[in-house]
Amino acid sequence: MKKFSLIIVFYFLFIACQKEKVDLIVINSTTYTVNNSFEIVEAFAIKDGKFIAVGSSTEIQEKYQTENLLDAKNQTIVPGLIDAHCHFYRMGLDQQKVSLEETKSYEEVLEKLVAFQKEKNVTFISGRGWDQNDWEIKEFPTKEKLDALFPTIPVAIGRVDGHALLVNQAAIDLAGINENTKVSGGEIILKNGKMTGVLIDAAMDFIKIPEPSKKQAIQGLLEAQKICFSYGLTTVDDAGIDQKTIELIDSLHQTNDLKMRIYAMISGDNQAQIDYYIKKGIIKTDKLNVRSFKVYGDGALGSRGAAMRKSYVDRENHFGALIYTPEKYRAIARQIAASEFQMNTHAIGDSANTWLVRIYTDVLKNKKNRRWRIEHAQIISPEDFKNFDNILPSVQPTHATSDMYWAENRIGKERMKSAYAFKDLLKNHGKIALGTDFPVEQVNPFLTFYAATIRKDLANFPENGFQMENALTREETLKGMTIWAAHSNFEENEKGSIEVGKLADFVILNQDIMKVEGKEIPKTKLKSTFVNGEKVY
Repeated sequence: MKKFSLIIVFYFLFIACQKEKVDLIVINSTTYTVNNSFEIVEAFAIKDGKFIAVGSSTEIQEKYQTENLLDAKNQTIVPGLIDAHCHFYRMGLDQQKVSLEETKSYEEVLEKLVAFQKEKNVTFISGRGWDQNDWEIKEFPTKEKLDALFPTIPVAIGRVDGHALLVNQAAIDLAGINENTKVSGGEIILKNGKMTGVLIDAAMDFIKIPEPSKKQAIQGLLEAQKICFSYGLTTVDDAGIDQKTIELIDSLHQTNDLKMRIYAMISGDNQAQIDYYIKKGIIKTDKLNVRSFKVYGDGALGSRGAAMRKSYVDRENHFGALIYTPEKYRAIARQIAASEFQMNTHAIGDSANTWLVRIYTDVLKNKKNRRWRIEHAQIISPEDFKNFDNILPSVQPTHATSDMYWAENRIGKERMKSAYAFKDLLKNHGKIALGTDFPVEQVNPFLTFYAATIRKDLANFPENGFQMENALTREETLKGMTIWAAHSNFEENEKGSIEVGKLADFVILNQDIMKVEGKEIPKTKLKSTFVNGEKVY
């Protein structure tokens, strides 16, 4: 009997020795793999930062052993979330400036500025986040009260969308501009022939807000990472950053201080940068991908800078404006098309979308799988949808639920029929990339999920959802936040789903976002975030 017991012991030791050692095993989960069949599994194993097996808890434990076994206790797991359009670096820097988000009046903005300056005592006050559409008086503010409060300290505060800036006279004097200054691709708002202090789009470039120090820049990136990990984001597409910032990100990746994966869209509004990176070529590591240019087509709808084919309903004979001439966009597109780089263009208004779709279609003739993106694709002329077959739409669902209160007043009922038309864009292209545009909107990707599927805001408005014919299904939405977003970055073979050979990025949720009642979706919270199989939150 004793001999038989020893045989049994040796047998199990032998079996154990045959099992492959791995870094982490997760069992007893409800894991949405987001693979081609949208398979749901119980377990997976991770080694050297990648998924090496996916299956049932029994199958995984029979083949693999680890010192790190995570029993998920039936919690929901999805691939690491990807924000396909955001401003990661800017959001990090904003943590060091005055925040004016969710202010309900201009008076509240002024109060926050006074409190900020009392605490910080800076030589140039900057910040962002005000939105006159959220105020009782839904008009652009003017600078008189700013001048009275800050007669010598320059003040420059951005609208929530980043397409309008309110400045005081000290900032105007520093910039050396006046009511007669000419602007192409923007506007200096006047009232009775005098400057109001509001600058739109290209006019904002006159104001030179002091650059952050290297220490502030690093702090901003690390703070942005902390916030994003807390929401389950493991990759962010930073839409429009410069060479200096990209090189700083790369250095922080190399020291492993920055673990966030970043798809960097180089600012394409700088010709020297276009020339430099096209000559240098694509930069690709596990954490950094530099292969696209972000170009601005027009401004924003909230500041009436979006380029429209017909006049704004609430401002007669005003059409917004393209930032550049069509000829310049065509020249930029041709230069990028001759390289391996991607072109991603901000286009809000129907005129901007029409121009860019035409230019893309012409330049990309006979060139498939270039994955050039229209960022926002917010208001589309009906005849332009068909051209998205070779153009990838990159949209932000929370823009729809933020703008729905006032957008029709801007553009009228007829144009609204083809605005925020996510389903129509998906039907024409077959894939759609989803993001937030944070800090214009909140970082929270579960609000993206809610806005895309239920088409309501947190006030549960409207009762039946906003233009529900363009709602996405939950499966489409999760794909848009994972595998389709990865595809938009040419990264679908390395991330975006939980499959063997892919990077081990995944998140654990407090509820099953694919099954809970629609009204419960915004209550989704992160339990844990993993990058390369390492718990980072």
